[in-house]
Amino acid sequence: MPNLDRFAFETRRVDKPWGYEIIWAESEQYVGKLLFVTAGSALSLQYHELKDETVYVQEGLVQWEIGEAGATELEVQVVGPGTSFRIRPGTVHRMTAVEDTLMLEVSTPHLGDVVRLEDRYGRAGT
Repeated sequence: MPNLDRFAFETRRVDKPWGYEIIWAESEQYVGKLLFVTAGSALSLQYHELKDETVYVQEGLVQWEIGEAGATELEVQVVGPGTSFRIRPGTVHRMTAVEDTLMLEVSTPHLGDVVRLEDRYGRAGT
């Protein structure tokens, strides 16, 4: 049996106030994450200056708030499994779990690129 260790990627779990993320892929071109958001919890109202991401709802229900860069009002919709959204740089967005929700995210590798406009956990502006 061949040894595949040289191809292995060591995943990492990052605990968040809304749940956790598991980074399962990271390269110079892309990052892959699993996002688990506990029912009633929300990510920040945020946008990215460089990061381009797509999020796919695997399990659960999540309320999306999303708007084009510069929009004064956000569109709001509750979505379930099979829904996918592309979030280009500048797009304002927030996800709030209606029930425990598992999402997959793929993005450019700009992990620290987040501008928080509002955050219920005291992280706004970071």
